[in-house]
Amino acid sequence: MDLFKKSIKPMLLIEQEKVFNDKDYLYEIKFDGIRALLYIDSDSVTIKNRKTYDMTKLYPELNILKKIVGNKKCIFDGEIVVMDNGKPSFSKLQERSHLKDLKKIKYFEDNYPVTFVCFDILYENNDLTNKTLIERKKILSKYKDNDYFVKTKIFDDGIKLFKSVKKLDLEGIIAKKKNSTYTIGERVNDWIKIKNIKDDDYYIGGYLDKDDSFVISLLIGEYKDNKFKFVSKVTLGKKKDDYKIIKKAKVCKSKFLDFDNPEYTYIEPTIKCTVSFLEKTKNGHLRHPIFKNIKD
Repeated sequence: MDLFKKSIKPMLLIEQEKVFNDKDYLYEIKFDGIRALLYIDSDSVTIKNRKTYDMTKLYPELNILKKIVGNKKCIFDGEIVVMDNGKPSFSKLQERSHLKDLKKIKYFEDNYPVTFVCFDILYENNDLTNKTLIERKKILSKYKDNDYFVKTKIFDDGIKLFKSVKKLDLEGIIAKKKNSTYTIGERVNDWIKIKNIKDDDYYIGGYLDKDDSFVISLLIGEYKDNKFKFVSKVTLGKKKDDYKIIKKAKVCKSKFLDFDNPEYTYIEPTIKCTVSFLEKTKNGHLRHPIFKNIKD
C-alpha cells in the first residue's frame, strides 16, 4: 500500500492526569490547534484532518510548503495553529475552520496566518511508520523551520516541562515512547496527553433533566457588573448526591442575561459549584468543562 496515494487517519493519544518522568519517553508541548496530515510533493500540498476531510482550500498559505520537500513526496503529522500575541489561539482558528467565502479566507490568511506545527513524518518516498519515533524524528530534523512550518522541540523532563506550560497557560504536554512505531488510525498508550486543566467556581442557574437520560445538563453562570451571565453547559450524573441538591432548588424565571430556553428549568442561582475546563474563550465561555462538585 502506497500511503501517499491513500487517505489515512493519524495515530491517536490516550489521556491521563498525572505528569511523570521516564527515560523511555520524550516530551513535547501540546499545541492548541487542529490535527492534520500534510501530503506534500514538489507540485502540491494537500491538507487532511483526522477524519480524512480535505481542508486544503481553508489554508492557502500552506501551499508554499511544497518548496521544503524538493523532489520528494512526504506526509507530515502535526497541528495547524494560529498564533496571537505569542500564544496559540483556538478561537481565531475556529473562526476560520468553518469559512467558505474566499474573501473571508483571504482576510484571515493576511491577518491571522496559520502555522503547521510538525511533530512527525510518516512518509518520505517510502512508508516510515514501522520505524521508531526516534528514527522518524531524525529524518524529520532535516526539514528546516520557516514562517509556516515549525518542528516541535523535544524535552527529556516531563514534570519540569509541565510546570513551564502551566506558567505560560498553554494546553498541556505529550509524552511519547521513544521506540514506538506509528500506528495508523488507532489510539494506543505509546502517546499520552496530559492537559493543563483549570478550575473555577460558578453558580448553577438551570438544568435540563430528561427521563431517558442518565445525566442532567446544567447551565452555569457568573455575576459580572451585577448581571448574571451564561458561561457554559456541563453534565452531571444523576446518581451523584449533587443531583438531589439541585433538584430541590427553588424554581424561578431565567436569571441569565443572555440565556433563556423554554426546555430548561431555571433555579435561583445560589448553588455554587466547581468546574474544571481547558480554556475560556474570548466571550467568557468554557472549553471542555467538567463538573467537579457543589461548594459547601
